[in-house]
Amino acid sequence: MSSQYSFAQLVIGPPGSGKSTYCRGMKEFLSGLGRKVAVVNLDPANEALPYQCEVDLTELITLQDAMEKLRLGPNGSLVYCMEFLEKNVEWLHTQLEKYRGHYMLFDCPGQVELYTHHRSIKNIAAQLQKWNIKLVAVHLVDSHYCSDPAKFVSVLLTSLSTMVQVELPHVNILSKVDLIQQYGKLAFGLEFYTEVMDLRYLLAHFSDQPFFQRYKKLNEALVGLVEDYSLVSFIPLNVQDKESMYEVAKAVDKAGGYAMEAPMSTAMGANFDFFKYPPT
Repeated sequence: MSSQYSFAQLVIGPPGSGKSTYCRGMKEFLSGLGRKVAVVNLDPANEALPYQCEVDLTELITLQDAMEKLRLGPNGSLVYCMEFLEKNVEWLHTQLEKYRGHYMLFDCPGQVELYTHHRSIKNIAAQLQKWNIKLVAVHLVDSHYCSDPAKFVSVLLTSLSTMVQVELPHVNILSKVDLIQQYGKLAFGLEFYTEVMDLRYLLAHFSDQPFFQRYKKLNEALVGLVEDYSLVSFIPLNVQDKESMYEVAKAVDKAGGYAMEAPMSTAMGANFDFFKYPPT
């Protein structure tokens, strides 16, 4: 790539968290603000894309190819595909050269291990940065996990592990907040979960089942670990709500330095008005 910087989001998270829907919505939102946006599909299993894709990994390799030729299961095949992309990263370089200067959205696979301890995604991200692409990791988690205290602690651990492993400016997102009431009443207000407040109160809501009582000290230690790092917080997102999308875009721009390096008219669109946005 040239010395010109491109800015990009590395959209990651577990299966079903809404990564592709987010990429579609964010592309529409940023395009409406005047940015040139290119979506890059890095999921070899994602063959039914809900958006127009400028660069598509399935042109290089698909999950089905790996499963059939190597006789691997879906998880092993996905790991192989990421390692194959890492070894053939010049293919990606050639494709991205066509969109130099665009704001890029990298739609990544939904296998958690790729972000918590496997190194291929991390190495690919490092290579992207060598090509003057400034990345922000946008980690999506389905907000329905807030309805189960034990699952939410698991989400916190996964998010923390991902932040430490990926080593990028990072924004955590609670997706699908418009659907959260479908999963029952939350033990606390939504702000408790987004700001990750005193988690000792959350432990009190763990089930009184013998399983949880048996591992009470372990749960306390895990919660203490999250609090000691003091890194994890979330932004709630309803992808259909413009104000919600704006808050996420603003946080990502701040994390990646986009608003500082681009003129304000470019950062938010030539006709953007902070006091009138979002339109009613």
